[in-house]
Amino acid sequence: MLAAERHARITEMVHSAQIVRTDVLVRELGVSAETIRRDLLALEERGVLKRVHGGAASAEPSVFQELPVEERRRLGAGAKRRIGQAAASLVRDGQIIMIDIGTTAAAVAHALPPKLEATVVTNSLVVATELADRPGLDVLVSGGRVRSGDLALSDATAVRFFSNVYPDLAFLGSGGLHHEVGLTDYYLDEITVRKTVLHNARRSYALVAAEKFGRIAGHRVCSLGELTGIVTDTEPDGELKAALDDHSVEIVTA
Repeated sequence: MLAAERHARITEMVHSAQIVRTDVLVRELGVSAETIRRDLLALEERGVLKRVHGGAASAEPSVFQELPVEERRRLGAGAKRRIGQAAASLVRDGQIIMIDIGTTAAAVAHALPPKLEATVVTNSLVVATELADRPGLDVLVSGGRVRSGDLALSDATAVRFFSNVYPDLAFLGSGGLHHEVGLTDYYLDEITVRKTVLHNARRSYALVAAEKFGRIAGHRVCSLGELTGIVTDTEPDGELKAALDDHSVEIVTA
């Protein structure tokens, strides 16, 4: 099969399935994995697809672009409130709790019990502001470069901060959760912070509204097996539910 024919077939498969594994492409096209990797690189350079861990995903803007923060605050407000309440039910007095960035993470901060006595570490100025007046909380902020909208903190300063913190419980924001790719999000500097948190936290839960099931954002945070659990408003089903069960990922449903 000529390269042009392979490229056309790969493009068709990715657009149809949204994501295709490298081993599937090898089997379907009858070529080596190295040939497929070269094909994917060439197609990514042309903007046809996006390479992800273990394969390729559609490069359609709707898959990878994050909505503006004001729109995200309005959309699914009820679901985020329920997720926040479900996540807050997991916390206990005396814990070190990491709360990530994003509108759903802010809902977790809002839902924390008023009399909770704990330490909260965060890379979100929104979360810090929400909790600043809580008398029982010691609120620590990472520092770093501020991203407008979510008021998220990132860069090497934030990574150094979290490399020296060992949370009992971490609540991580998400851009998407896919049965093969795992947890993904949009901003590379913030991905590095999350990886540091995942390495140090005793338990880590991704905050995932049902609309993000099957979605792939621009950068991979971790595999499903690296999560303790997810907190969601709707029980996942199909391939995602099977993959979560295979990796013994706890599902906390609001």
